[in-house]
Amino acid sequence: MTGAAMVLQALRDNGVEHIFGYPGGAVLPIYDEIFQQDDIEHVLVRHEQGAGHAAEGYARSTGKAGVVLVTSGPGATNTVTALQDALMDSIPLVCITGQVPTSLIGSDAFQECDTVGITRPCTKHNWLVKSVEELPRVLHEAFRIATTGRPGPVVVDVPKDVQFALGTYCGPQVAEARISYKPKMEADSARIKKAVALMAKAKKPIIYSGGGVINSGDKASKLLRELVKETDFPITSTLMGLGAYPASGKRWLGMLGMHGTYEANMAMHDCDVMINIGARFDDRITGRIDAFSPNSKKIHVDIDPSSINKIVHVDIGVIGDVAHVLEQMLAHWKKEKKKEQAKELKDWHAQIVTWKARNSLAYHSTSEVIMPQHAIERLYEASLRSGKETFVTTEVGQHQMWAAQYFGFEEPNHWMTSGGLGTMGYGFPAAVGVQVAHRDALVIDIAGDASIQMMMQEMSTAVQYNLPVKIFILNNQYMGMVRQWQQLLHGNRLSSSYSEAVPDFVKLAEAYGATGMYCDDPAKLDDALDEMINTEGPVIFDCRVANLANCFPMIPSGKAHNEMLLPDEASDDAIATAIDNKGKALV
Repeated sequence: MTGAAMVLQALRDNGVEHIFGYPGGAVLPIYDEIFQQDDIEHVLVRHEQGAGHAAEGYARSTGKAGVVLVTSGPGATNTVTALQDALMDSIPLVCITGQVPTSLIGSDAFQECDTVGITRPCTKHNWLVKSVEELPRVLHEAFRIATTGRPGPVVVDVPKDVQFALGTYCGPQVAEARISYKPKMEADSARIKKAVALMAKAKKPIIYSGGGVINSGDKASKLLRELVKETDFPITSTLMGLGAYPASGKRWLGMLGMHGTYEANMAMHDCDVMINIGARFDDRITGRIDAFSPNSKKIHVDIDPSSINKIVHVDIGVIGDVAHVLEQMLAHWKKEKKKEQAKELKDWHAQIVTWKARNSLAYHSTSEVIMPQHAIERLYEASLRSGKETFVTTEVGQHQMWAAQYFGFEEPNHWMTSGGLGTMGYGFPAAVGVQVAHRDALVIDIAGDASIQMMMQEMSTAVQYNLPVKIFILNNQYMGMVRQWQQLLHGNRLSSSYSEAVPDFVKLAEAYGATGMYCDDPAKLDDALDEMINTEGPVIFDCRVANLANCFPMIPSGKAHNEMLLPDEASDDAIATAIDNKGKALV
């Protein structure tokens, strides 16, 4: 068959049902094959970055690889942001790019670029396919490498003449021949025993879970919940790990890190044994490294050997897949656990209760203006009233942190956000990808008025494919997180963080053929949210919130976990003197 036909057959053989892409000259043979079949649905995006983020949302919500198809040159370079986003958050993507014919490579041909060179730093692996004979093997290897071990994005660059060439197709078994890539699934038993022995002696333990738990599959989340139940240890999570342990769980401390809860950060600072499961000690979690959990013994479970001791030195490093490691850990724990530890943990739990009483997520509510925290709380309650399975994506900024703090996630794979790269514009195309995978679910993109404009053109995709995505904009007419940092850390010099030309989002929705809604009254918010959820088709909801509300708690840059800035300790003088461009003080 032709190389183009091989691409489609390889997608089928690897269980692909949807691809996200944008055509161009260098991939027209593949698009011609797409036209002549109907078992794989192609979703036409409006920008290649949107294709990448849509595939990320699809992958994160299904646990399968997201597939992207773009043309050469600008098609490939437009995808780079999404590839780097997926690399930092360990999202499995297979990106197929077109390339100029092999005879023209290196000649600066029309829409030529060094795709392999450009994407090498932002992919787990990439290939330039130089002959049709190697194309099937490379395509199957791409899926294997993207989805196993620590997941990530891969790129397969296919020249146009290879797409036209005839060759013999081989099935996925040819990918097993690569012996240089063998992710370690089960951990060393001796290390597991040491880790469990350390856990059994702990008086102030904490479990610190991350996105690796979710990447490992539903089984890993179930085993994590069992481990918490068996040990009775408190548990916190990174931004990417939300949902692996239920927000309603007895031992849940909330998210930790820069905008984490007081109890999570204080427990992390004061613990004597920390069990890191599937997290990478990101700087938004650790704060000041030399003051990070200074008196604890540290256990780190990760499938990526390069993550162990990369940022924080640990006492016991355990390399393996989270689900396998948790299974091994539970087996040893049930033999090792001691009854007297339960008594010792009582003091620790009592201390955590006092930290929780600090109520670090409290905020000032008013009947005159919608507070953003209140808006997220009411959105969460509205999603529960709907009775629908709910998936949430976000853009990046204050609204992202408020969503993480106030929207309760009970299950894994229902929270999609850009963690490592912090990509504004991620949320809406990601929601498109989630909705493609879950047609009957309620999919909400919690957005900011600035970040939603980065990928607004994907509303055309949502309308074309009748994807009822709900965009809930916390509109404060600022780049909120930038403005907050400028206010608190840069003498309130609000440099280019005010949006002086925010569009009329209701009219913008209508221009695309979608539904637009507006609300600025707290008393009318609940009814408006119910109307948004029950409206057919995509909706943009413009929720006007307090302009200068800040996101707390907050660990300022360079500070330790026990140096958090709490809502009632924030700089009242700075907030009171914040003046908008009309000379009016804003709360």
